[in-house]
Amino acid sequence: MAAAVAPAIRTFGRASILAWSALGWLAADVVRGRFAWREALAQSWFIVSVTAVPAVFVSIPFGVIVSVQVGNLTQQVGATSLAGAAAGVGVVRQGAPLVAALLLGGAAGAAIAADLGARTIREEMDAMRVMGIDPVRRIVAPRLAAMTVIAPLLCVVIVFMGLSTGYLINVGLQHGAPGGYLSSFASFVTVSDLVAALVKSALFGIVVVVLACQRGLEATAGPKGVADSVNAAVVLGVVATFGLNLIITQLLSMFGSRVLG
Repeated sequence: MAAAVAPAIRTFGRASILAWSALGWLAADVVRGRFAWREALAQSWFIVSVTAVPAVFVSIPFGVIVSVQVGNLTQQVGATSLAGAAAGVGVVRQGAPLVAALLLGGAAGAAIAADLGARTIREEMDAMRVMGIDPVRRIVAPRLAAMTVIAPLLCVVIVFMGLSTGYLINVGLQHGAPGGYLSSFASFVTVSDLVAALVKSALFGIVVVVLACQRGLEATAGPKGVADSVNAAVVLGVVATFGLNLIITQLLSMFGSRVLG
């Protein structure tokens, strides 16, 4: 048991140190006017390019599934007027942030881990250190900033597409009332729920990019090591974001009315 827990604790410690260092360099360089904005913009565009289209294609069937299941349930219990509320709560509070985390980890996180892993085995990171350049400052911090900005925007896209698809399915196929769907949605889903979803997405993005960068910087043993780093980055990113979502959801259920209300 101890042999299995010790590596996990060490990995968590290294990831925490990397995240703290990257956030420190990010804040310091922004204040001093020395932040690598061009690199951050390039990484932002790259993340958008690999996640935007999949987000649309994932959110459409996701909205259909939620709308169909919720619509059938509300019809069985005679509460069709609450279909919009149930679908909206499911998509905004839980669905959209988790889908965004999966896309960020599976697409952007994997690409970042592969890029940094390839640079590591080519000894580019060692060369940067020899020249007095900190890879965390030059490589990790811009990617951290890009992911923190893009993750909430990706969540907004998923929310919009999921709710729009759910509305069309409920009104067009399940013969729901447009006014009842929208009014119930507005009654149960508030701006605070959307803010919480955006904050969760940003936190998920930070977790994904930190784990991807850590695995990429620690890649060894040639191409096989890079492949292992990519696989570990994706798996750890998904597991960590789901665990973090559980903690955040529990905290919001306990203290959300005080903090967000």
